[in-house]
Amino acid sequence: MKKHQLRLRKTLIALVDDYIQTNEPVSSRILNEKYLQDVSSATLRLDLMKLEQQNLIQQPYTSAGRIPTIKGFRAYLKLIEPEHSKISFENMDLLRNLLIRHYKDTPLALHYIMKLLAKETDQLSFVAEPEVSSGYLENLEVFPIGNQKYIFVMSLDSGIDRTVVMKVDYEYTESQLKKLVHYLNEELSGECIYDIANRILLDMQEDMYPDNVLVSTFLKQLHKAFIEISDFYIHYDGSISFLEQPEFDSKENLLTFMSMIQRQDILINLMRSSDDGKGVKVLMGEDFNIPEWSNFSLIYGRYEVFGIPGYLGVVAPIRTEYRHLIPLIRDITATITETTHKGLVILTKEEQIGNSEEKNR
Repeated sequence: MKKHQLRLRKTLIALVDDYIQTNEPVSSRILNEKYLQDVSSATLRLDLMKLEQQNLIQQPYTSAGRIPTIKGFRAYLKLIEPEHSKISFENMDLLRNLLIRHYKDTPLALHYIMKLLAKETDQLSFVAEPEVSSGYLENLEVFPIGNQKYIFVMSLDSGIDRTVVMKVDYEYTESQLKKLVHYLNEELSGECIYDIANRILLDMQEDMYPDNVLVSTFLKQLHKAFIEISDFYIHYDGSISFLEQPEFDSKENLLTFMSMIQRQDILINLMRSSDDGKGVKVLMGEDFNIPEWSNFSLIYGRYEVFGIPGYLGVVAPIRTEYRHLIPLIRDITATITETTHKGLVILTKEEQIGNSEEKNR
């Protein structure tokens, strides 16, 4: 890469870093004194003009310094991406122990993790998890519709019915299907949806019917059906420390932010459509398709609990600590997935004693 291109990159990174720290337009003098001492002031002013022509930075008003544009923020994120691999967080053992300690109530553990994320970042943290996960199965019905396709109807204790059409690579007779459904209702009725999807069906597949093709094939599809019925719901951290940021001094900004986080349908669809299973995602600007949201960003990662996906992250002003947030969310989501993977949630003797002592208090 040519020398002047490297210098332009360094200039953009320095400008965005300073703007994130100060929330003030960045002057060429500040850049010269704090970050680019080996660049002449004339050359630096020329570089700033080039970045402005590329729509990476802009002057908010005449005689002011520069601030990054949305395009500039995106370019900045790509430039600092290689640095994320050098950053790791020491508290992942704490999170792992939290998940293990609350292995029978993973939603509670995720709630604690969300609060820790909020405390660590001073931003509004969230966990998006299946809405029906805390409900209980009342009844299961399965109907064949031809071509090895079946309708799975799961009735919940709340009165909600969830219906999924699944293809099963096996043609069941009416008698076989009736027996299977009757047996599964005896085993699963009254059980928590979260437990059925996370533990019970997996145990049945692995321990009870690993060699019975008829039953194991059906259980695999039923497990997929339980995953598919799970609509997401976003839980936000209840603390309000994030409101201390200068962006929320503006009543208009605050009202826009509050309306944004209430549109769970839009945010969930955005996360799902942008999710390719690779790393932390940052949505900003036109990603939202709502111009009023352009001053904010959605930074999230995907986790899995026994194969059931969820999302965890923060909603923040676009001027936020990406260097800190992205590796942190990456490590937290990876820890959740790895710790809750089948066979890894095993309490040590010390942890079992700790749990026992905690219950006796």
